[in-house]
Amino acid sequence: MSNPPSRDIRLARMKFRAWHRGTREADYMLGGFFDRYHAEWDEGALAWFEALLDEDDVDVLAWALQTAPVPARFAGPQMAAMQRIDYVSI
Repeated sequence: MSNPPSRDIRLARMKFRAWHRGTREADYMLGGFFDRYHAEWDEGALAWFEALLDEDDVDVLAWALQTAPVPARFAGPQMAAMQRIDYVSI
């Protein structure tokens, strides 16, 4: 049985996935959010972001821009932080 990946490996994977979404808008939103907040994430926050990365970009952008309701599993302080970021300045 193999060991789960270390925190550093998980963060490296998340950073890559956040910055390589396929559209510049999603890259900036998810990558910028990752860059701004990842250092302060605990295990729960890491799991939340990993799950968010599995969602379709169009949905994540709509939730972050508040043009669609956020599903309960993603609602909370991290989504609120994502909704507050000024993506133009990053």
